[in-house]
Amino acid sequence: MLSITTLLATVIYAVIGIVVLLLAFVVVDLLTPGKMWNEIIEQRNQALATLAAGAAIGISVIIAAAVHG
Repeated sequence: MLSITTLLATVIYAVIGIVVLLLAFVVVDLLTPGKMWNEIIEQRNQALATLAAGAAIGISVIIAAAVHG
């Protein structure tokens, strides 16, 4: 059975991971020319969407490894 402290720690680590992922997405957006969200949604730039997805997966793996220890 999970204790309340274990559950709370899991939720806190999940929130921290999501915040770090969002911040990393903003950094990737700042490093690419133009507005990435505009290019992906309005211009339907599939290459840029693939770049954003790859960056999100890579950063997620790093965050998961850091949280796991």
